[in-house]
Amino acid sequence: MGRLFVVSLEGKIYSCKHCRTHLALCEDIVSKSFHSRHGKAYLFNKVVNVSMGVKEDRMMMTGLHTVADIFCVGCGSIVGWKYEHAHEKNQKYKEGKSVLERYKVSGPDGSNYWVNHEPHVGGSDADDA
Repeated sequence: MGRLFVVSLEGKIYSCKHCRTHLALCEDIVSKSFHSRHGKAYLFNKVVNVSMGVKEDRMMMTGLHTVADIFCVGCGSIVGWKYEHAHEKNQKYKEGKSVLERYKVSGPDGSNYWVNHEPHVGGSDADDA
């Protein structure tokens, strides 16, 4: 395995809740109205210090999307997913953007969200982004 280079961000930062590796800046949030199987999730223009998993088609609340899970490079924890392709015209704005699940990251003030144990029907996606 090679040497791990990690990008350090400055400002209001979202980081991995397990290892505190920086993942995104508050200013890069596109929408806070996304939801995952575990609760709230935020759509970001840019994330850092993640590796991508295998691309796959997933049926989400807003239709079919080609996505890849994203993992923290610091500890390997899954932290969200990246939109590679939106099959619906009105969902194209998501392409190239990433979603971080709030219960898997710490907020700029160090806050953590906890898992929502209520049943969730359908795939993870935005309600009204």
